Amino acid sequence: MLIIPAIDLRAGKCVRLVEGRLEQETVYSDDPVAMAVHWQEQGAKWLHVVDLDGAFAGVPKNLDVISGILNAVDMPVQVGGGIRSLDIISHLLELGAARVILGTAAILNPEMVSEACDRYGDSILVGIDGRNGRVAIEGWGMTVDKSTLELAQDMQARGINRVVFTDIRRDGTLQGPNLEATGELARATGLKVVASGGVSNIDDLKAVKKLEPLGVDSVIMGKALYAGTVTLKEALAIAALEEVKLS
Repeated sequence: MLIIPAIDLRAGKCVRLVEGRLEQETVYSDDPVAMAVHWQEQGAKWLHVVDLDGAFAGVPKNLDVISGILNAVDMPVQVGGGIRSLDIISHLLELGAARVILGTAAILNPEMVSEACDRYGDSILVGIDGRNGRVAIEGWGMTVDKSTLELAQDMQARGINRVVFTDIRRDGTLQGPNLEATGELARATGLKVVASGGVSNIDDLKAVKKLEPLGVDSVIMGKALYAGTVTLKEALAIAALEEVKLS
């Protein structure tokens, strides 16, 4: 299982929000590029970068910072936030992004997702952000009448092989991930799932690790790493275990 540290960008800084709320922001670094290098030096094999300003605006707003991160690290980086056109997808891939994550576009412009998959294959992921089982878009500011499972199935039919699943109610809260919903999404679709939101301690990581046979092969970690409730070294050690025994 991959452990993927998150760098959320707002106004050029590395921040964390609680449930996506701007009024509940904590700034962890004024230098996101240095933070990316830090996670690489600590042993990270992948990095997750989200342009929060872009997610709210509908167009990337931190491209200079993202470019700086891509130039500063050797590990692959997946990028999301405000990516709603093929031109932006192409630009990010040309900058060096390994994967591009589409969120709102999956609801508003699903045909573009199909075309992106045709052009770029497994470099295209869809971020499925759920609030009480329904899909949230526009920087999580709007909930639509489609379930997270329905969206996953739609995107699978369009060529998506991997999704990032976030339970918004858990994100940034350190209250534990939504294991049931994460596991069900993987089981019901056969998609590879990147788990996101709520991981707070070693026990949470062990619980996510048990979903690996279902296809949950990665977990994004944000606040737990920044708040120090889990170190990246500890997380990587759990992820590397061949088997996590039931306690």
